[in-house]
Amino acid sequence: MKHDQALLNRIWSRTLLEELSRWGIEHVCAAPGSRSTPLILEAAEHSALQLHTHFDERGLGFMALGLAKVTQQPVVVIVTSGTAVANLLPAIVESKLTGESLIVLSSDRPIELVGCGANQAIEQAGIFSSHVTHSVNLPSPTTQIPLAWLLSRTDEAMHQQRQHGGSLHINCPYPEPLYSVQPESNYAPYCQPIKTWQAGSQLYSQRSMLSHIDAPAMTMQGKGVVIIGAVAFRQAQTAVAFAEQMGWPYLCDPQAGVTSPWSHYDLWLQNPTAAEQLSRCEHIVQFGGRLVSKRLNQWITQQVQGYGAHYEVITQDAAQHNASHLPQQRWVMSPQVWTAPYLSSHENEYEQRKLTHQGWADDLIYFADACAQLAALHLNQDHLSEVAVALTLSDMAEQHPLFLGNSLMIRMIDMLSTLTDVPVYSNRGASGIDGLIATAAGVQKGLHDGLLVIIGDTALLHDLNSLALLHDVSDPMIVVVTNNDGGAIFDLLPVQINQRDALYRMPHGFNFCHAAAQFGLSYANPHSLQEYQRVIEQHWREGTGALLIEVITPPHEASQHVQQLVEQVHAL
Repeated sequence: MKHDQALLNRIWSRTLLEELSRWGIEHVCAAPGSRSTPLILEAAEHSALQLHTHFDERGLGFMALGLAKVTQQPVVVIVTSGTAVANLLPAIVESKLTGESLIVLSSDRPIELVGCGANQAIEQAGIFSSHVTHSVNLPSPTTQIPLAWLLSRTDEAMHQQRQHGGSLHINCPYPEPLYSVQPESNYAPYCQPIKTWQAGSQLYSQRSMLSHIDAPAMTMQGKGVVIIGAVAFRQAQTAVAFAEQMGWPYLCDPQAGVTSPWSHYDLWLQNPTAAEQLSRCEHIVQFGGRLVSKRLNQWITQQVQGYGAHYEVITQDAAQHNASHLPQQRWVMSPQVWTAPYLSSHENEYEQRKLTHQGWADDLIYFADACAQLAALHLNQDHLSEVAVALTLSDMAEQHPLFLGNSLMIRMIDMLSTLTDVPVYSNRGASGIDGLIATAAGVQKGLHDGLLVIIGDTALLHDLNSLALLHDVSDPMIVVVTNNDGGAIFDLLPVQINQRDALYRMPHGFNFCHAAAQFGLSYANPHSLQEYQRVIEQHWREGTGALLIEVITPPHEASQHVQQLVEQVHAL
């Protein structure tokens, strides 16, 4: 048999991708490159795989992350060798912290070309370090290694990911040549040992894992507070039902997509009377992690350390959610499982449990309502501000899902918005501003629905080329960029005033009209709240594709509004 390395590369790639598809993989994100030819061609020809492409590997990784957020399934990322692989690190870091699963198939030069000055050859094995759950450095395809080994090695890596979550890195060195037109029958004897697998649809090697998780004992009593953090929308609704069953106040992070009568807690916790009343809490039950509000995190720490409150955290992932290293009871399970004994109990059992503490914090609703009224004073139909964007967010979403960027606006939304039954997506793991447009694009691809994105100007500049991913969107999609000429989040932080602009805010003086035109997107620059609302409502009703709305505001206006609100709330 005449050896054909290009054909053998293809056979290995096909075998690998077929086994991944049997693990339930449906989406593959790929960037262009020659060394990745075996993988890209096989992914394109696989009938069960949907291929998405982007020319920028950093954006590609974040697009895959967005797809994984929506589908709750691992997403494959294919890149060529060299810095293409390194560009995936930010998305891998985020996935480690937020629990999405990516499978990076990095094409590589064969080992004999690494470390000797060969072009586009770097040390790729282990490049993601501890940020991936598991990594595999495959050998170059050779008939000396049976395909059965490749299948069992792939299954072991997938078992590791399935058990521990996070992302997986499989490094695939492909020798040249990379292109071939030879008949595949030349390698029929080599493929013969896995013929039974090829003819079927089952995994090559399977593993059953039995686990038992006890539901919580139904002994909860006293004055409790429920905190709903970064959880899926349906899980947030379950947490609300639990809080209402217990008669406890519930504080909702914007990532949960639900609200409560105790909204605006980031503001009213700064009122001494309100803070003192909430400090009577004896039991904290938190669903999900990654809370936006620094003030709420500080309150939890004080309540547990200073007042001895019992602290329970329920998340589906096993990662630690305890930045203050507090004594806590961790439950690794879904909110639906954890709350089942409470929500399904008979009425007489429930009455015996809740006793005298139902509604113990209802007086705090006054402070929430007062915050809403004070914030509403900043609404002016003739003026458009960050406060106005936050206050009207729930109405503008119109039940379309939301993607919230990081930095200033998500804090404004946490402080001022009341999101009612809206699925919310974000990158609140490392909380970086890189890759936010690309992640939103991946979310939209996974949803096949309208999507409202709120992002800041510096974040958009950081991911400008990912606007190319929005060019062919068919569903109505709106990207609202609040342009306050730099990193206005630093106006809320205790940085030196004489260094604030040069070293922190970094004003740029740019707008995004021509950026929208470059990538073929619709563009609007409303100057009043009324015009802003009209543009959004019209796009939801009649528009198609992506619309970029630029809200230009004075650089320090948002921080001034926040300071005014804090002073007013403190005086209530």
